[in-house]
Amino acid sequence: MGAGFYGDGAGLAGHAGGGGALAYVADFGSNTVSVIDTATNTVLTGPGFPIPAGTSPVAVAVTPDGKHAYVANAGSNNVSVIATASNTVVATVPVGFLPDAVAVAPDGKHAYVANRGSNNVSVIATASNTVVATVTVGFEPVGVAVTPDGKHVYVANGRTVSVIATATNTVVATVTVETQPFGVGIVPPPPGVPSLAFNAKLEIDLDKKQNEDRFELKSSFTLSRTAPGINPLTNPVTLQAGTFTTTIPPGSFKKHRDGDEDEHELEDGLFTFKG
Repeated sequence: MGAGFYGDGAGLAGHAGGGGALAYVADFGSNTVSVIDTATNTVLTGPGFPIPAGTSPVAVAVTPDGKHAYVANAGSNNVSVIATASNTVVATVPVGFLPDAVAVAPDGKHAYVANRGSNNVSVIATASNTVVATVTVGFEPVGVAVTPDGKHVYVANGRTVSVIATATNTVVATVTVETQPFGVGIVPPPPGVPSLAFNAKLEIDLDKKQNEDRFELKSSFTLSRTAPGINPLTNPVTLQAGTFTTTIPPGSFKKHRDGDEDEHELEDGLFTFKG
């Protein structure tokens, strides 16, 4: 069952399965989860629908593979795990007091539950559906979100945001914000080439002959794990220095024996780029 759109820990989440996209809605007043077929915008009915959950469900998050939905039940202090293939509850996980929000890591291995009444976050291992860590955060946490790289969890508390390092399940920073934040979301980095390091230097050669002066820009960069990759032999490359921007078209680079790629083009004189 393929992944699709996911919840942010609020009362609505969804996934795109083989038969189409489904949305899961936490029904606080009826202790159930309604399932909406987004192709027709109709609520699924019949035996097993709506899906029985715990007491006062308030938040839903779907795993990236779309196979399970995690439902935080504020009234019964637990999380219902729904198998989306059968739309049945396959596990119930006890957590802290008054769980108010839930988020699933991008790799699907852990779910993070903000417990408003006990001022902590329960970390659930999705493989076993057991709590493997409890992290103390600020006062009355009500929102939770995981960064796209899965390294940090941001928790919205009464007047602060706690930053949890997922490798150690410890709070590594506390950020003061305005009164009573009720949600938190992570914006992924813009498309491009994320890099861990970038180095460049400029060499200017003032030739004795007129109109033959040149400058040479040498640069190197190290891609991060999230970088989609770049092939300067087939991809266009955009260079920017201050307000000046130029795009080197595909096919302008030539591969050297040592693996470097050079590009030469006439741009108000000779411009040489080495990467």
